[in-house]
Order: sequence, then structure tokens, then C-alpha cells
Amino acid sequence: MNIQEGLSFDDILVIPAYSEIVPKDIETRSILAGNIMLNVPIISAAMDTVTEEELAIAMALEGGAGEIHMNLSPEEQARQVGRVKRFLNWIIDKPVTVEKTQTISEAVALMEKSKISGLPVIH
Repeated sequence: MNIQEGLSFDDILVIPAYSEIVPKDIETRSILAGNIMLNVPIISAAMDTVTEEELAIAMALEGGAGEIHMNLSPEEQARQVGRVKRFLNWIIDKPVTVEKTQTISEAVALMEKSKISGLPVIH
């Protein structure tokens, strides 16, 4: 059997010291898988008390990744992943719209049904 040695946090001690390396010259990007690049090589724990969509969004905004935990239903996991992926999506492929002839109450009902907070008015 070939057992390889590994290290954990308690196995390493970084002692502060002077360095010629300046922070702007440091490269922290890392490949997670395939062509998925992380700017900060940190992934939050996939624990129900740790990562749901709010933390996954915060991690993504900082360059890391958040793994949605498995204690949610598959549908809720998919909903949360979708919200994380679309958080900064400025291009809406199929926007929900209202006509200028529709009433405010119709627009409000459509926003509630679509779970959105605004609508473009067309024509």
C-alpha cells in the first residue's frame, strides 16, 4: 500500500518576517475544475449551518466559492445555485415586461408571481 504524507493547518507554522515580495506581485488564482478559476482559493464548507445562497454569493464576490449543502431538497438546492449564478447577471435573456396599458395592480401581481422587484414597460 502506498500512503502519501499530507499536511493540515496544525502541521504548518508561518513565522512573520521581512520579505522582498510585495502583495501586488502575489498570484492567488487557482483552477477548481476544468476551466473554473477561483481568484481566491477558498471554498466554504458544504454544511447546513455554514453555506446557503447568501454565503455562496459573498464568497463568489470575493473570488472564492461556496458549496450549497445537501440537506436541502434538490429543488431548493437548484434554486439557490441559480440565484448565486445569476446574482450579477446584468443581461436578462427573457425579461418579464408589462405593456404601458396595464395597471399598477397588474404589474405588482406579475412581479409577485415572477418573484422580481421591477419590470420594464414596453410600447
